[in-house]
Amino acid sequence: MWKALSEPFRYRKSTAAVQVVDAQNPQNVNRKKQKAKDWQATLKRIWHYLAHHKGRLSLVLFMVMLSSVLTLLGPYLIGRAIDQYLEGPGGSPWLLFLAGLAAVYVFSSLVSWLQNIWMIAIAQETVYRMRVDLFGHLHKLPIPFFAKRQRGELMSRMTNDIDNVSSTLNSSAIQVFSSVLILVGTVVVMLLLSPLLTLLTFLVVPLMVIGMKWITRRTGVLFKERQRNMGELNGFIEETLSGQRIIKAFSQEERVIGTFREHNARIKQSGFWAQTISGFIPKLMNGLNNLSFAIIAGVGGILAIRGAITVGVIVVFVEYARQFTRPINDLANQWNTLLSAIAGAERVFEILDEEEEAIDEGAARELESLQGAVSFSHVSFSYNKGEETLQDISFEASPGETIAIIGPTGAGKTSLIQLLSRFYEADSGSITVDGHEITTIRRESLRSHMAFVLQDSFLFEGTIRDNIRYGKLEATDEQVEEAAKLANAHSFIVRLEGGYDKILQGDGSGISQGQKQLLAIARAILADPAILVLDEATSSIDTVTEIKIQEGLQRLMEGRTSFVIAHRLNTIRRADQILVLQEGRLLEKGSHEQLLERRGLYSNLYQGRMQLQ
Repeated sequence: MWKALSEPFRYRKSTAAVQVVDAQNPQNVNRKKQKAKDWQATLKRIWHYLAHHKGRLSLVLFMVMLSSVLTLLGPYLIGRAIDQYLEGPGGSPWLLFLAGLAAVYVFSSLVSWLQNIWMIAIAQETVYRMRVDLFGHLHKLPIPFFAKRQRGELMSRMTNDIDNVSSTLNSSAIQVFSSVLILVGTVVVMLLLSPLLTLLTFLVVPLMVIGMKWITRRTGVLFKERQRNMGELNGFIEETLSGQRIIKAFSQEERVIGTFREHNARIKQSGFWAQTISGFIPKLMNGLNNLSFAIIAGVGGILAIRGAITVGVIVVFVEYARQFTRPINDLANQWNTLLSAIAGAERVFEILDEEEEAIDEGAARELESLQGAVSFSHVSFSYNKGEETLQDISFEASPGETIAIIGPTGAGKTSLIQLLSRFYEADSGSITVDGHEITTIRRESLRSHMAFVLQDSFLFEGTIRDNIRYGKLEATDEQVEEAAKLANAHSFIVRLEGGYDKILQGDGSGISQGQKQLLAIARAILADPAILVLDEATSSIDTVTEIKIQEGLQRLMEGRTSFVIAHRLNTIRRADQILVLQEGRLLEKGSHEQLLERRGLYSNLYQGRMQLQ
């Protein structure tokens, strides 16, 4: 029955894993699939982090060994005390054994406490390094990576998956090592006391092995399924929280709640079966432990009556038999926890294995200054092979010129800017800045001479002053306020409670979209870029606010090479050059008057005979 119920999870998981990897990075499907199954490689990579604490780990392992010895010594002292007591007054003082037993247990507790404290410290430092590596690596990944991933799913790897590793290292690592030592030590002592009773105790081992193999083979898959489902749920939650306005605007609350229930149900189902099946382990162990106890008690009683062994040996053997099954039980339980941690670690290492943004060549140059001359020569680009987004684009922009880029949605306007900033690399052709191929310029240096004002300007949690200063971290308060004045933002800032020190919540909630744009303009003014990109900067702003923003933009654009992407044609009439894109091709270029005279696509768009959308 259980096999029939749990098998669908196993096959569904393996299929889903392949589909997820294939969607995320098709060229690395085979490599990722192999790594997802290589738990030994995952453990080695975890050890790479633990190896930074070899000294303390050695001390912890020594304490674990000492604790295991003390654990084995306790039952032996109990048996000796019983035998000495039964021997009567002529025997050795049995109270000494009891005093020794008390000392052993007190010392054992102290040792266990110390080893746990030290291991927790090692575990926390280890996951700290993992988080730092993962977060740092995320910032080295190219923009295309984030375009294919949900933010919530990435957050789940940063939190839930690493927490799984943390909790396992905190307790399970010590428990596994301790259980192995106790198991080996118990077997050795039992063989010394009575080989026959030891052999009888081993009769239950095959049943234990078969039972645990059956259970862990299923629970390992289910724990991985649960982690994947948790990541999907986190991604969905993050998406719905970010899109609350759209959800409410279209009255999609019930549909979203229904989708959430589906995700939640999958977690509940995989979690239920993982916990239920893994819960069989203690039940199985208890049953086999009782069976072992019955065998030892029965056979041991017969041997004691015949004088082959003492009563104390029987008592010791019963206790050791329990200790023999207890570490096996612990190992089985910790094995499930370990599988869950490995599943989490695999997801973390999967991100760490993603290729970073292409490293700049050793000869890549730093740009001390930039005039802003830009040239595209026969540039072509595609996001997916066989689907060209830009085809044979050529134009030149002189320093200080304003270049307007228009065209229907999907024409390639934003893609052109993505190539200029090297968020993506062109498939063919040449892009130069001040005569230098951009591939020969360090990305960081190139982007430091550029500034962006987008349709949805992102603001960080913090003060208004800090958000403006993001464009130039070393700027003084006076420079920040001067930039705000040039952007027409100063007047609304001083009216806010707290002024420049007002703390904005996530993404600038608490101020209007227009005010966000003004702050973004102030941030760009403070950065003092040579190349400016305005991507639909006024598309969602009311007329009055647009006038303020346009004034700020004009000040910002003075003396800078500016690329303006806009749907509103009246905002680009003063551009020095207008590029008209359609389906990835540059159909027309020239000034407003020149393009009207040609009576082509731009003329039709301007006179309202066609729609940009």
